[in-house]
Amino acid sequence: MILVSGATGGIGGEICRIFKAAGTPFRAMCRKETQITNFRKQGVDAVLGDFDRPETLSSAMQGIDTMFLITPPTPQQVEQETTAIDAAKEAGIGRIVKISASDSNVRSPVPWAKAHALIDHHLRASGVDWTILKPTAFMQNFLWFRDPIAKGFLPQVTGSGSVSWVDTRDVARVAAAVLTQDGHKGATYFLTGPETIDMKEASARLSKALGHKVRYLDLPSPVFRAILRLTGNSKWMANGLVVQFDDVVVGHHDIDPTFEIERLTGKPPHDFTDFIQDHLKQFSR
Repeated sequence: MILVSGATGGIGGEICRIFKAAGTPFRAMCRKETQITNFRKQGVDAVLGDFDRPETLSSAMQGIDTMFLITPPTPQQVEQETTAIDAAKEAGIGRIVKISASDSNVRSPVPWAKAHALIDHHLRASGVDWTILKPTAFMQNFLWFRDPIAKGFLPQVTGSGSVSWVDTRDVARVAAAVLTQDGHKGATYFLTGPETIDMKEASARLSKALGHKVRYLDLPSPVFRAILRLTGNSKWMANGLVVQFDDVVVGHHDIDPTFEIERLTGKPPHDFTDFIQDHLKQFSR
C-alpha cells in the first residue's frame, strides 16, 4: 500500500489520478475531513494526516509500505518533513519517495532550496530506503501571472537567465513510476523539461499561442516582489522567489535538460508550448 501525501495538491493529486486509473492500491492523506469525504465519494481510500499534528500520522501510516513525501514551501518545511520521516520509520514504512529541488543546497540563500537539502540529508541518514526526485522550476508557476499575460505582459526579474522548466504532470508521472517499481533504492533523479528557455522565448511562445503580443518585462526586484505579493504570495515566499530568480536563474546556475523523465517513464516530458496549449483558457483574455 502506498501513502500519498499532498493528495489535494498539483503533484500529489496527479499521482492519485494516475493510480486510480491504473487500479494501483493507494491511500490519500488529507488535512481536512471534507477532502477525505470527497476522495471516498470517488472510491478512493483516504485518511486524515497532518504533518503539523504528529499525533495524526501513526494511524495514517498504518499498513503502509511506501510513502510519497511532499510539502509546500513554508518556513515550517524542515520540521514538517523530518517529523514525517521519523514517523514513517516508527510505523515500519520501508521506503520514502521524496520531492526535493534541483537547486537544493545547505548554503543556498533560497529558503526552500536550503530546507530541501537539510531534509534530504535527514532522509538519507534515517535508515529508511529512499528515492529523491529533484525537479527544476515548475511551468505551472507561470499561472501566477495569467492576468498580466492575458493583458500582454510577462513580468519577471530573470534578465537573460534561462531554466529548463518542468511540468508538474511529468514530475507526477515519474513519482508514480518510481513508487510502483523496484530498482530505485538510493537513487536521486534530476527532473527537467526537454529544453532550456529564457523569458524572451517564453513570451514569444505565449504570443504565438494566444494570438496577441506578450511582452517580457524585466523588472526591478522591489517591483517584482510587489507583484508576487499582489498575486497572493506570502512575504516569505515572495522574498524567496526574488532571490531564486535573481540569483539562480540570472546566474544560469540551474541544470541543463537531463532527459530522465523519458528514461524513467518511456514518454518524453511536455515542452513549454504543450503547457501553454493545455492552459490556454487560463492565459486568455
